[in-house]
Amino acid sequence: MSAKLNNSILSNLGFKATSDQELVANHLDSFTFSNTNNPVYILKGYAGTGKTSMISAYVESLANISTNFVLLAPTGRAAKVLSKYTGHIAHTVHRYIYFYMTSKDGITNIILGPNKLSKTIFIIDESSMISDTSQNNNSVFGNNSLLDDIITFVFSNKGNKLLLVGDTAQLPPVGINLSPALDIENIKRAYSVTSYEFEMKKVMRQALDSEILRSATNIRQKIEEDKIDLPYYISSEEGDIEIINDTHYFGELLMESFTDSESDNAIIICRSNKNANTYNQQIRSRILFRESEVEAGDLMMVVKNNYFWLEKDSKSGFIANGDIIRIVRYRNTEEVHGFRFADVDIQLVDYPNEKEITVKILLDTIDATTPGLPEQENKKLFKNLEDSYMNYSKRRTRLNKIKVNPYYNALHVKFSYAMTCHKTQGGQWKNVFIDKGFVKKDNHDVEFLRWLYTATTRATNKLNLIGFSNDYFKIIDNE
Repeated sequence: MSAKLNNSILSNLGFKATSDQELVANHLDSFTFSNTNNPVYILKGYAGTGKTSMISAYVESLANISTNFVLLAPTGRAAKVLSKYTGHIAHTVHRYIYFYMTSKDGITNIILGPNKLSKTIFIIDESSMISDTSQNNNSVFGNNSLLDDIITFVFSNKGNKLLLVGDTAQLPPVGINLSPALDIENIKRAYSVTSYEFEMKKVMRQALDSEILRSATNIRQKIEEDKIDLPYYISSEEGDIEIINDTHYFGELLMESFTDSESDNAIIICRSNKNANTYNQQIRSRILFRESEVEAGDLMMVVKNNYFWLEKDSKSGFIANGDIIRIVRYRNTEEVHGFRFADVDIQLVDYPNEKEITVKILLDTIDATTPGLPEQENKKLFKNLEDSYMNYSKRRTRLNKIKVNPYYNALHVKFSYAMTCHKTQGGQWKNVFIDKGFVKKDNHDVEFLRWLYTATTRATNKLNLIGFSNDYFKIIDNE
């Protein structure tokens, strides 16, 4: 049976496998039928190596032999991408493993849920985004790390296996130098598991037909070799990658990209929140001709987890940091407790089957130059709310009132036409604009190359480079 699975995976690829893919097929074969203690297989692979194709072929093979599997990803957009290329439903990690309990006082507590599955293979894509540090107060993951909770959840029942898939050349989680879920030494040291790893490096010939993937491969090789010399991009005169130096032409491209029916298939990736804010303002006013602060049709990103507004039986569970929402209807704006709020009807873009809901959004986060509302402002809102409940003598009562207050639970949002690179991880867009900001060539380092690699690999069809001089390019003749 094992040999059949190996052959099935290679057959499901639909093209001649690379030597790396043949090895991975053997590894997945052994992993699937392994009887070792808590097996973890870490499959690393760069853009263009066929990692995605291997996972898709593997999932199809598992389905053919009626083996249980669960597909997971760190964000809603990453889960959507995973579901699209495998043809099977994918869930976000946090919505799958965490359980939300609301007390009789209306306070939501978040705990690691029970794993009811055994003899199941858990496949997590985009694992470079998974952190092993304790989560902060803006997270739903409690005091444990997400990686800790994944390991605990998966191996709470017998016969389960964990496949971690990711790209080590991408940006690691914020504040960490390496991606802990893709670091086998970290996994061995921290957990009672039997771990294996393989890194796919051989780029498929057909991938090199894509100038975007060819350039990503060039950048990745420079990361590996710790070289920062130019050029980074390889393209033909009229290829998939273009340097944008003409302001008028840039405006035309933005008009094309953000006014069609698929405006959520374009993104501008920036180095800073301040730069992203500027782009968002310009796109709304000059491209979309929106005059009000928030209008129907606006696309926004939630920048802080929120589990107040969705009903208990919602498939999404809660509205997560990174979720994209579309404003369906604007209702009103109000200023309360020293902050500005709006009541709006929204649709979760990555969960189209979810019904529209009415929520409050916090307008003060939109133009903040920090990833979300600054900590000092969070404290101010909390204090102002507590002051409004001073007629309750017990502080516990006041805190319980705050926790279920709709203003305290307003969605923290920013416009999502332009974002920082970390916020785009796990997603893909047909049309990507990269603005490297004011990073001078003398200041290029491996960290900058990781940023550039991650931003570049968000594009599937077209890549537009803003603020790049011609020496970033190597022009080739495809004829």
